[in-house]
Amino acid sequence: MKRSLFALALAAALVPGFALAASSAAPVAAAVAQEPIKAVYHINEIDKARGLLANVRNHLRDDPAAKIVVIANGGGIDFLLRDAVDKSGVPFAPALEELARQGVAFKVCRNTLTSRKLTDAAVAEEVGVVQAAVAEIARLQARQGYVYIKP
Repeated sequence: MKRSLFALALAAALVPGFALAASSAAPVAAAVAQEPIKAVYHINEIDKARGLLANVRNHLRDDPAAKIVVIANGGGIDFLLRDAVDKSGVPFAPALEELARQGVAFKVCRNTLTSRKLTDAAVAEEVGVVQAAVAEIARLQARQGYVYIKP
């Protein structure tokens, strides 16, 4: 502990602006803390759809300012298709509409659509299409600071 304090004191004495930089860290941290959390939810299995929607609702209930993107590929796109229903026959559309009104963006993978011989017209109204789900997830994480969540 004494060595750490000594090193800190020495750096403050020898490096011009060190104390200023250290003292300006708090306002920067406060500004970062005020930015909305950005999360990308990834789904590739239809069986996880209801759980994912519940997670997103809970996320927004706790943090209404969060920016959320749901990206689906593989079997995960099924709940984002027009007129999609779950195993009990309950439509997904009302949940998608509710979450879209709260700012959630839904996107499906064009590569998956193509492999299943589906067009963009097959997706629900609230849903956008990206060329490759994994590339979009990587872009959101690397370039826009989104955290990855896979329920």
